[in-house]
Amino acid sequence: MSSLLTSPLLGATLAALAAFAPVAPDARAEIAPALLDFREVVRDAKDKVFPAVLYVKCRREALERGRQATAEVAGSGVIISPDGLALSNWHVVEKALEVRCLLSDGRAMDATILGTDKSTDLALLQLHLPEDGAALPYAELGDSRLLTEGDFVMAMGAPWGLNRSVSLGVVSCVDRYLPAASEYSLWLQTDASISPGNSGGPLVNTDGEVIGINTRGAIIGGDLGFAVPSETILELLPHFRQRGEVEWAWTGLQLQPLRDFERNTYFDAEEGVVVAGTDPDSPARRAGVLTGDRIVALNGTRITALTAEGLPGIRRKFGLLPPGELLQIELLRGEQPMEISFAPRVKGTVEGDQLALPRWDMTVRTINQFANPGLYFHRQDGIFLYGIRRPGNAQNAGFSSRDILLEIEGQPVQTLEDVQRIHQNAIEQIDERHRLRFTVLRNGLRREIVLDFSRDFER
Repeated sequence: MSSLLTSPLLGATLAALAAFAPVAPDARAEIAPALLDFREVVRDAKDKVFPAVLYVKCRREALERGRQATAEVAGSGVIISPDGLALSNWHVVEKALEVRCLLSDGRAMDATILGTDKSTDLALLQLHLPEDGAALPYAELGDSRLLTEGDFVMAMGAPWGLNRSVSLGVVSCVDRYLPAASEYSLWLQTDASISPGNSGGPLVNTDGEVIGINTRGAIIGGDLGFAVPSETILELLPHFRQRGEVEWAWTGLQLQPLRDFERNTYFDAEEGVVVAGTDPDSPARRAGVLTGDRIVALNGTRITALTAEGLPGIRRKFGLLPPGELLQIELLRGEQPMEISFAPRVKGTVEGDQLALPRWDMTVRTINQFANPGLYFHRQDGIFLYGIRRPGNAQNAGFSSRDILLEIEGQPVQTLEDVQRIHQNAIEQIDERHRLRFTVLRNGLRREIVLDFSRDFER
């Protein structure tokens, strides 16, 4: 009985009961030690990780508003090794020109980005170690698979740019599926406060282990916070160290669970995952995989997604296969068993490169299959208008963001280099000519626009 009375969970439970019900004096004597024990557990867990929490400030390139500019953004991170490796979010260090980190003891140091992955919103940093060789505090990564709903966790970081903050809550859901946030990872949902600036900070269990990386980017409500689970992090860390990125393999498979509540579709099966479709010109479609096929095994390993929560793990299995090497799937087409082999391709970048065009007062970007599927449907290779300066010449001419550039003065536009060359020539000859005719594709319809860039809005 004494071991039960000193458990952290019972201590918290007794404390909650004490707040809502009268307690006899003799019972308070038993509650107080239990409550004190829980506080010590939380304090000890916090002390293990808190010194390793980083306040991260980045100076980044920003082209969203139609011109090249720099902006300062802030977030959090956590050191995970004595040699200064640290985890944060991709969206914290995205397009960073400079990364600076502040430790809780007041030491500041620069950091290099070793690897990033937009698909899981993770980033790996390398701190520039102090010349005096002073040791760095670091936190251990735990196993998020051991969590259950109701477990106590702490969210640490720098909310709203306030260095050194910790909030306490419980795990609300251990396998939250957020398809718009990541196709490869489930999320830990918590009611521990995660505010802007907490992104990249650690989610910590009562053993003082990092079991997730908080991300503001996935928050969908004021009282809901989410974290990338350590299960996903541990699987991707070797890829960051070896390549600086996760080289996702692309099959073109669109998958559907056996019990699909959102589509109100239920398959009479207990094993496998259903092919909802295949992307055009994808390895899976070329190999003959059809909509409605039920895949039951990948390279001899049985796979099943009963509900949507099972999809990210299966997508991760496909995505982490070596691109270019044959994979084998076993499937059922109706009642007919079949085996199909094909080689996935490298997925490549999931967002296009971009370019600022001063005096035209616009920025452009390459069309990307994964970031801009709507534009990719109309034109697989090309350039689109990314940002428009307001006020500016592009706005005055009537351009719209997501216009696909087809021609400039009759010259076909396929790459950023094409646009850059035409822009440079136009600026060099601005005293002689300051009007250009653009042909764009807007919502599938061709349109002619004349750009007058005689006015210098920078001045």
